Amino acid sequence: MGRMRENPRYNVISMRVSDEERDHLENLMKTTHKSISDIMREAMEYFSAHYEQGGLNSKAA
Repeated sequence: MGRMRENPRYNVISMRVSDEERDHLENLMKTTHKSISDIMREAMEYFSAHYEQGGLNSKAA
């Protein structure tokens, strides 16, 4: 059995990206030494912080 985690994550979200976007993510992973999940979590935090400050448009993609 696996080890117990302090903050278990049970939800999986998948998304489709282009080859160019995937290449960009892979470069970010190499540069930052972070997983795609960690990069996407940071992106969500960044988006949320700027959205709440009114710095981003409110319409969905």
